[in-house]
Amino acid sequence: MNEFELIARLTRSLPTNDSVVVGAGDDCAVLECGDPLRQLLLKTDAVVEGIHFTKETPPEKIGRKALARALSDIAAMGGTPNAGLVTIALPKTFSPEYIEKIYAGMNTLAAQHHVAIVGGETTTNPERVLISISLTGFVPRGRAVLRSGATAGDAIFVTGELGGSLAGKHLDFEPRLTEARWLAEQFPIHAMMDVSDGLAGDLPHLLRASGVGGELLKSAIPISRAAKENAKRGDAAKPAFVAALTDGEDFELVFTLASKKAVPVLDAWKKKFPDVKLSCIGRIIAGEGIRLRDKTGIRPFTAHGYVHFS
Repeated sequence: MNEFELIARLTRSLPTNDSVVVGAGDDCAVLECGDPLRQLLLKTDAVVEGIHFTKETPPEKIGRKALARALSDIAAMGGTPNAGLVTIALPKTFSPEYIEKIYAGMNTLAAQHHVAIVGGETTTNPERVLISISLTGFVPRGRAVLRSGATAGDAIFVTGELGGSLAGKHLDFEPRLTEARWLAEQFPIHAMMDVSDGLAGDLPHLLRASGVGGELLKSAIPISRAAKENAKRGDAAKPAFVAALTDGEDFELVFTLASKKAVPVLDAWKKKFPDVKLSCIGRIIAGEGIRLRDKTGIRPFTAHGYVHFS
């Protein structure tokens, strides 16, 4: 049983109440909070030594990554982060200075995005460090951008470049909070999510939630320099294009909107965010699954991104 099969099994019969607008299954939960103008976002995420970082990773970057991952999910909803709780699980023998440096990296990013760290939990975990972040945020009432709104004919976009994140980006990425809020304010975005497990792993979640399929144009996929250099050196066991879709930990945004808005969004983006790439990589189609268009024609694309327990 892999990660997503387990999630599906566990979320079949979760309890709910009248405050829940969107429960399990999107980047964040959306709840009523008694505010006539806003709704509450809730997110939790974790990083584990040996999976998301190593013993050699600078502790400041560990703390930064732990918070940045949750911030990326708030971004995917078009929201603004507010406050976080930190659970940290440590081996019995640990260095207080090391843990303080983890918090220093986390606190710097929190201050940058006006996020309050308001408490948490400490506990013992044999052999390795684990950090879990619970984060709240807000989104204008009725304006949360979900995974489930894509429709046939939409254009598919992705921010930044993909692949090769282990060269450093997975520790240093900037959550696309500003960009996502701007998109949600300026354009009728139909569906959006962040890319954490690779585009080939995450886009299918959006497609299934929306009940549609997708067609990707191979030549339009924005491949990072790191992925290209890895492939050129022979360091990677897969071509740069496959790495771009499957490596994971890109933490970019993938979103859809009506195809008639494709040129306006590209033009406006270039003016607003000249240092961040935006690519139209395909279209939403009727049906299910992903197909790939290249010079030779159209064929099914079956590669997948990172999956825990697989």
